[in-house]
Amino acid sequence: MRLLALAVLLLGAAPVGAQALDAARIDAAVEAAIAKKGCPGAVVAVVHADRVVYRKAFGRRAVAPTAEAMTPDTIFDLASLTKPVTTATCVMVLVERGQLSVTDPVAKHWPAFAANGKAGVTVEQCLLHTTGLTADNALADYADGPAAALTAIANLKLEAPPGTRFRYSDVGFLVLGHLVEILGQQPLKEFAAANVFGPLKMTDTSHAPKPLDRVAPTGLRDGKVIRGVVHDPRSLAFKGDTGHAGLFSTADDLTRFARMLLNNGELDGVRVLKPETVKLLTEPRPVPPSGSRSRGWDVDTAFSAPRGDGFRKGDGYGHTGFTGTSIWLDPASKTAVILLTNRVHPDDKGNVTELRRQVATIVAAAFAPVAPAAECRPGIDVLRAEKFARLKGKTVALVTNHTGKTIDGTPTIDLLSAAEGVKLVALFSPEHGIRGEVDEKVGDTTDAKTGLPVYSLYGVRTRPTAAQLKGVGVVVYDIQDIGCRFYTYIATLGGVLESAREVGASVLVLDRPNPLGGLGVEGPMRDADKSSFVAYHDLPLRHGMTVGELARMFNAERKFDAKLDVVAVAGWRRGDTHERTGLPWRNPSPNMRHLTAAFVYPGVGLLETTNVSVGRGTERPFEWVGAPWLDARKLAADLAARDIPGVAFTPVSRTPTYSTHKGVACQGVDILVLDRAKLHGVALGLHLASALRATHPTEWQTKGFNRLLVSEATEAGILAGTPVADVLAPATAAAAKFLARRQLFLLYPE
Repeated sequence: MRLLALAVLLLGAAPVGAQALDAARIDAAVEAAIAKKGCPGAVVAVVHADRVVYRKAFGRRAVAPTAEAMTPDTIFDLASLTKPVTTATCVMVLVERGQLSVTDPVAKHWPAFAANGKAGVTVEQCLLHTTGLTADNALADYADGPAAALTAIANLKLEAPPGTRFRYSDVGFLVLGHLVEILGQQPLKEFAAANVFGPLKMTDTSHAPKPLDRVAPTGLRDGKVIRGVVHDPRSLAFKGDTGHAGLFSTADDLTRFARMLLNNGELDGVRVLKPETVKLLTEPRPVPPSGSRSRGWDVDTAFSAPRGDGFRKGDGYGHTGFTGTSIWLDPASKTAVILLTNRVHPDDKGNVTELRRQVATIVAAAFAPVAPAAECRPGIDVLRAEKFARLKGKTVALVTNHTGKTIDGTPTIDLLSAAEGVKLVALFSPEHGIRGEVDEKVGDTTDAKTGLPVYSLYGVRTRPTAAQLKGVGVVVYDIQDIGCRFYTYIATLGGVLESAREVGASVLVLDRPNPLGGLGVEGPMRDADKSSFVAYHDLPLRHGMTVGELARMFNAERKFDAKLDVVAVAGWRRGDTHERTGLPWRNPSPNMRHLTAAFVYPGVGLLETTNVSVGRGTERPFEWVGAPWLDARKLAADLAARDIPGVAFTPVSRTPTYSTHKGVACQGVDILVLDRAKLHGVALGLHLASALRATHPTEWQTKGFNRLLVSEATEAGILAGTPVADVLAPATAAAAKFLARRQLFLLYPE
């Protein structure tokens, strides 16, 4: 009865495994914020599973010059929500039309912008706030109206080289709004109305709000309350028609916008964006020095809360507005949280940062994906809990890199060097070096902190020598693998087993989860006579095993018979991919920057022994392929026609800064993973190879294609134009035999 008395709309049941939405807690949080003068009033709406499951107005819309009650249909000045809702969305409409690419220099469409060293600033850098532009230029630049203001912006100097730093910039989005006007050949507000708000039936959303009696007032200007005109002074010079601010809307309209994005660009049968464009708009991208953004949205906002207490960072995307507005979307649970306030009314002293977090936490408790039942702890954490008993009284060598850390970030090197009764005497590093930063052969060094020698196993040698292991009783291995046959860390593991057996040392593997999970097995087996450092053992391209399990397999099947022990991961099940473990992602190698890249790598990585770039030296390693001779539109069309499950492709030009085609402008395609559950990374890579063969039979040089594939029959089928499904058919029978083989060595349940 309390919910009915509060007139709260609760229209759906909670999902399996979730709690019911605690509406009373939302009510209490908002009412407490109002009582503390964080805001005069608010409207909160929650979307889940394509339905509005909560909608309520609180407090007052206005307190000056006269009091007015807040209503659910109140129209708010959204401030910086304009950036993703109007501007970034309109940019994506133009991208879909082929009028614009995110990699285009702004000056390609607005030549005057090239002044003062800005010729290289791209559309994507504007979207990611990495242009090097100032956050806000001087208000005096806007005093003489829009034309003069745009001239002043075109003549701005950069504060930093493009792409080298993140600085949130209103100027960058004002620039994007002007680009939409240029290419759309109409004012930004009219383009947005025609292509976004109109089709979505967002009837109260515009850059010129009406009716004024439903508009929430904001702060003061010249001693008078601002109402019905934009709060931002720079946008005011353009009468609200700018890309960084100026949009007004209601909670009801924003629920329609959120539902469209959560439905991959479609609402009520009307498509505004293609699914692959929604992915392009919302997927997280790295920004310097160490953060993330999407192309228009934040992925690290005040809505993010600690694990188990809200939506986790990386779960979704959102944005906030200076006036007190915010929206957060979580695609994994099909949930959106909309909180609209006018916290700047009447005196700019309100604050709703904590309220945003509280509301998000309450909603996440009901709808966010359920965390794993057991806490996942890697082998090093288990060993530490055992007080290093397995190493007491031993002389130890450690094979590790930057991924060898505990959950809390303590390096395995530091733990073993300080462990009582353990004598650590040598360190060994795999490919990419002890810090995982090098993309070339690595030499021997000395560890600055411990003074221990660091012997490289990816340079003049690939396994420890007898001299380096002299006196060593136990060789400890602690490195994060990614579950792909040609990822060289497992060849290093094999070399360690072989060397340890030869000198009579034992091997202790500190196991870690396979980030791709332990169930998926893909691709052809290695040809029997083709053993190499990138094809160390008879495995499929994606093997679904941990390094501890592989060590057991190598030791038995290669008849090393080394004294081997594995410290198993606690709490891991074979079906758990990385995001289910709760463990931090640490790039296993410089270009393996997130889990999506790891999933496509067993297929896309096959191409890098040919004359195409797989994205090394760009911001999308393994999620883009390109070459200077490539016809991107032709390749994208061929790939689209194949209807490859879980992915889509978008033509995008890039210039790699190193590796294949360094410094050369390349046409290419972005690989957009839309549904990882449907993705088969190896099949994706073979489809790419097949499409390259079909569209560029002479330009694509295939001499090295089999180096990582290591299956002559598969290579021959692709080069002959055989359908990929037929090429992979023999791998199905081989995979069944492999699954039976590996069963003897598995350590973890499904």
